[in-house]
Amino acid sequence: MKKAILATAMVTMISACATDDPNQKAKTSAAIGAAAGAIIGYAIDDGAGGVLAGAAVGAAAGAGIGHYMDKQQQEMEAALADEQAQHDIEVQRLQDETLKIDISSEISFDFGSAALKPAFIPTLQKVTDILARYPKTVIHVVGHTDSVGSESYNRDLSERRAQSVVNYFSGQGITPNRLVTVGRGELEPRASNDTEAGRQLNRRVELYVKPVIEGQESEAYQTPQGY
Repeated sequence: MKKAILATAMVTMISACATDDPNQKAKTSAAIGAAAGAIIGYAIDDGAGGVLAGAAVGAAAGAGIGHYMDKQQQEMEAALADEQAQHDIEVQRLQDETLKIDISSEISFDFGSAALKPAFIPTLQKVTDILARYPKTVIHVVGHTDSVGSESYNRDLSERRAQSVVNYFSGQGITPNRLVTVGRGELEPRASNDTEAGRQLNRRVELYVKPVIEGQESEAYQTPQGY
């Protein structure tokens, strides 16, 4: 049914561009683009609410994605230079062109809390400003904790912390269709939980900024595991 509606919409939009219209070519191209975007969105619909993500996010050509992510990484590293120097944030590039940003919970949340620290807001705003300029990406916000407390408590805390970051992004105008929230609790430690130093490393939020690549749109919505 959805496919039929989308196909009808495409025919209707193209037909609406009358042959005697001097702007026919431009209107026809716009109509095709809009309908194609909707069809792409339908193809990667995750089944949870019928979100046409592809139409809202758009996709980048595979050949140019490296340059697209290079520019975004350069801007991110420049904006977050102070935070990186203090080891509060780490920016790195993964092999699949995903941009990964590690954020220490020491600067972002108080112990046991999912409320963003006021002092962290300026840093988060820097990240938001750059994400807004590169819309052909999906942002996965993944929360992690140490092993203090029960597994279920830590999973819930990690989810709420990730959601706090997502809520900030969406409140600043980042399209909700670009945002994915994941809480992994204590299941993916970076260090031993036997020491305070190790537990501090394990309390973190990770951002995975994944490019939406033409022909591989669904992969942008798959959250990376265990980096």
